[in-house]
Amino acid sequence: MSALPWLLVAVPLCSGALLAAAGRRADRLAPVLGPALAAVTLVLAGTAAAVRPSAGAPLLAGVRAGLAVDGLSAVMVVTVAAVMLCVLVFSATEFGPEEARGRFHGLMLFFGGAMLLTVTATTLPLLLMAWEAMGASSWALIGYWWRQPARVRAADTAFLATRSADLGLYLAAGAALAGGAGGLELAELPAAASPWVHVAAGGVAAAALGKSAQLPLSFWLSRAMQGPSPVSALLHSATMVAAGAYLLLRLHPLLAATSWAGPLVAWTGALTALLLGAVALAQRDLKQLLAASTCAQIGYMVLAAGSGAVAGGVTQLVAHAAAKSALFLAAGAWLTALGTKQLPALRGAARRYRAVGTAFVVCALTLAGLPPLSLWAAKDEVLAGARAESAGLYAVGLAGAALAAAYSVKAVWYVTRPRPARAAEGYDTEQRGTRHVGRSAPPPLAVLTAAAAVLGVLALPGPAAWLKRLVGSPAEPSPTAWELVLSGALAAAVAAAAWWWGNRPGALPAAPRWAREWLHLERAADALVVRPVLALARSLAAFDDRVVDGAVRAAARGGLAAARTARRVDDDGVDAAVRAVAAGTGRLGRWARRPQTGLLHQYYAQAAVGFAVLALIVLLAR
Repeated sequence: MSALPWLLVAVPLCSGALLAAAGRRADRLAPVLGPALAAVTLVLAGTAAAVRPSAGAPLLAGVRAGLAVDGLSAVMVVTVAAVMLCVLVFSATEFGPEEARGRFHGLMLFFGGAMLLTVTATTLPLLLMAWEAMGASSWALIGYWWRQPARVRAADTAFLATRSADLGLYLAAGAALAGGAGGLELAELPAAASPWVHVAAGGVAAAALGKSAQLPLSFWLSRAMQGPSPVSALLHSATMVAAGAYLLLRLHPLLAATSWAGPLVAWTGALTALLLGAVALAQRDLKQLLAASTCAQIGYMVLAAGSGAVAGGVTQLVAHAAAKSALFLAAGAWLTALGTKQLPALRGAARRYRAVGTAFVVCALTLAGLPPLSLWAAKDEVLAGARAESAGLYAVGLAGAALAAAYSVKAVWYVTRPRPARAAEGYDTEQRGTRHVGRSAPPPLAVLTAAAAVLGVLALPGPAAWLKRLVGSPAEPSPTAWELVLSGALAAAVAAAAWWWGNRPGALPAAPRWAREWLHLERAADALVVRPVLALARSLAAFDDRVVDGAVRAAARGGLAAARTARRVDDDGVDAAVRAVAAGTGRLGRWARRPQTGLLHQYYAQAAVGFAVLALIVLLAR
């Protein structure tokens, strides 16, 4: 079974690359091929999760490329493959014939394959390759509509923000080599010698926090909303953003090997959950609300990694993946149908499209943490680990959970309102709506909604103990009864307050600007990272054009000038001399031919003249 891990990642990676390369030629088959290949990947993932295979191959001197499906990655490969399948089934009728469907499905499969490689890699070089492939494909997917400059700029911003943090993984690899972990096995990183273990922990934390859109790099997820909604559904749930949280959960022993990395990661996750929850509450664009909520919800997974609640973080990750992918797909279905994603314009959308509305409401209430839905219990698993570390962490996490209930119910309030009499005036603000939901939308939404509702069983005592043993964290604390009651009551109270506030007469008050503009983080990053990097890129491009290419062009022009000069020398000098010699020789030949008359007396006369000349020369010489 050593070939199974390679096959698991090769099927989506290779087929995705081929589909994307085929381009328009694959447009007709892509809506069928994409889901079919995703289904094959899911079967392979389920088999790998049951068998738990491992494999390896030589990569560099003393370094192997290792893959393994263990307890933690077994949960992840099934989650990634299942969400990818649901998203691609949904996308089968999402794009019209004029869209590049082959490229879209190919990039999505490649993106999912890169995530599968990330979660199964056991060595840093292979992880780095997967990390880079995931970043590159996410850039291509966010900028999928590349003819629109705003979307390309958004893709560039997201790519540069995550790319800046990704450098931490290279720093960690260098520190591992310097610290004695020469095989670059992930399991060997905690054993690196000091101070290199601290450098490795810092590099991993920076890369993971940037990838998972945690503070201070949360803003890039807002820009990622420029991509198609199915891209957001996959990127925000089981890939890319979840990759950083997964890496921190996987490398919790490395964080624990230092005295500072674990608390730093835990507090970053807790503060992100709190502050980005406030940002989500301030949004009036549905996709922006969901994007900010992704940062906040991923914050709980990061909090779990920092505080050692690995099983709680995995439960949160899986439940959030199901709920968030369904929410983004529902938002995408409304955007396609109504041409808008502004919450005031979506009043009554859940009533008009009931299948989509039901899925959205259930998943939004799951996101709110209302009992008995899955994220209520999952969040308490995380908060139990936080409380064991620090009462302050627990309090901040609980406050973030209250904000989750508020922003989730805010979204539900808008989409379930009675439809206004002049609702159509708010439609088609972003694209022309089709006024119908695609035929392929309801089935994946139903599957994801059911999963979001019932995955909380993983937090029940029996399944929770099994999951803790599976991920190698059997001593992890579990929430007490009063913690479950407290969080459930708090979520219900905040949800009721948010609903009551929405029903108050008069317009809702304007949210503070710092919350609406994502804590002004994008402006800061634009000034500190994006604009300097793009300016440097433009300068290097100008240097390349004017100096490097200029030198090449000058050398070419010099060569042509030398060739022209050589041609003139050859034509006017060498060839002219040859022609002159030939002409002189010809004249001499003509002169030499004149005495040859054939008359004997002339030959005698010539001989007499010749003898006379010779005699004269002899006499003069004497």
